[in-house]
Amino acid sequence: MAQRALPLPAARLGRAVHTAGATPEVSGVVLLLPDGETDSRRRPSALSYAAQLPLARTLAGAGREDGLAVHVVRYRSRGWNTGADPVADAQWAADEVVRRYGDVPVCLVGHGMGGRAALRGAGHTAVNSVLAMAPWLPDGPAEPEPVKHLAGRRVLIVHGTNDARSSPELSYRLAERAKKANRDTCRFEVHSDGHALRQHRSEVMALAADFIRGSLFARSYARPVADAFAAPPPLGLRMPLAAGFGRSLRH
Repeated sequence: MAQRALPLPAARLGRAVHTAGATPEVSGVVLLLPDGETDSRRRPSALSYAAQLPLARTLAGAGREDGLAVHVVRYRSRGWNTGADPVADAQWAADEVVRRYGDVPVCLVGHGMGGRAALRGAGHTAVNSVLAMAPWLPDGPAEPEPVKHLAGRRVLIVHGTNDARSSPELSYRLAERAKKANRDTCRFEVHSDGHALRQHRSEVMALAADFIRGSLFARSYARPVADAFAAPPPLGLRMPLAAGFGRSLRH
């Protein structure tokens, strides 16, 4: 007799990441969406969750005075699959934020497969901003990624120019289409960096923190971010992430 496949566990939110001195009142939430695989029904790897924790701690520290809560989303499975499970999991997580914290703004932050899920899940009413880092996007004759639902959100895409896993050119094309539907879209290029964005990690972390504080809490964006939003294509979609970004933000 063939064995029946065990049901996948439900999606979950990781414990909120806090830092010393954080305000107890939550005024905004970041949902971190990990990378994954193109097609896999296996349970998510613990490593993909752990890989998000340094970013979670950095963002929690940057937003501690603003009332920022950061959660890593635990998917039901590690693959994108036909049913786009990470998108459903991201939208479930946004629903869970509303249930736990009430009417607070949400920023979806994803890497790789999670970047695509963040862009797709941005239509949730609680989401006001999206940060997609090295988003994995399909190439070929498939239907183009939807962008109309991004209207009214702040959208930032960050991609390394030497990414051999997720195409920087495809993320640029998506940004072009998104900019037409939503002027509040910009994209930064991290020259010589790869998929993991490790070579310029401190600059990428600083950019993420600046974008999130500006989007969730109406803080002033750093000048390069404000310029990227204001610049017409292709300038605002091929904005270089300067070495040392974050050392003197807002100066």
